[in-house]
Amino acid sequence: MSTKRIGLMFGPVIGLLLFVCLASNALAEEVKVGAGAAPTENILDKIKDPMEKAIGLKLTVIANGPSQALKDLDKGAVDAAAGGLTFPDWMVMMDKEGYAIPDKGAYKSRVIGKDIVKVLTNKDTGVKSLTKEQLKGIFTGKIANWKEVNGADKPIVVILGSKIPGTQSVFQKQVLDGEPYTKNAREGTDADDLKTRVAATPGAVCLGPMSAVGGDTNAPDIPEVGRPITLITKGEPGGAVLKMLEYIRGEGQKYIAK
Repeated sequence: MSTKRIGLMFGPVIGLLLFVCLASNALAEEVKVGAGAAPTENILDKIKDPMEKAIGLKLTVIANGPSQALKDLDKGAVDAAAGGLTFPDWMVMMDKEGYAIPDKGAYKSRVIGKDIVKVLTNKDTGVKSLTKEQLKGIFTGKIANWKEVNGADKPIVVILGSKIPGTQSVFQKQVLDGEPYTKNAREGTDADDLKTRVAATPGAVCLGPMSAVGGDTNAPDIPEVGRPITLITKGEPGGAVLKMLEYIRGEGQKYIAK
């Protein structure tokens, strides 16, 4: 059989298969979630690939922090917003930032997990454990040297993150008893950036999610600081968000638990 006849026979079949594949990709469902560090690190990044393989739902995570996530939700840029704080605390945070929310009742919220806030230090600090009182002194600036908490004789460098306000708000409430963070703190951005800065800065310390523990930093034992991971939608969640929530509650748990 000639090459020309083979091409005539199989050309339409190949074309049809290509069309089906393109159409399938075009119709694939996608859910966009704006998120802070806690939901991104502990849940969303972990379920992203297995969920797409299992149920064909593509997850796009825009990790700009809970404040921007809620603003994006209001603009319709994302389908849901996720943050590591309670719904009431989230609303208080937005009020403090001067972001007016005319109708808080328009939002629907649900807890999709829990995050444990950890303290990360440079390995040169020499500390293995810290009490609540010591942590409060460190992050408010009242304790200035690691030797004051049985560590090395090194100045303490606190690094805060502009994109982890939920983490810092929970820690401030539970550990600092509402007192402000030290005015001498250096500024970073998200959880990955803070960990990198702490590893590279002598005497440095920051906050981060449980998933950030390990590698080039030290994580001393501290009293448990926990928070819920909350997902918010405007109105009742739509089809794609519901599918994601069902996956998180079901098969996704085996990935989240790792």
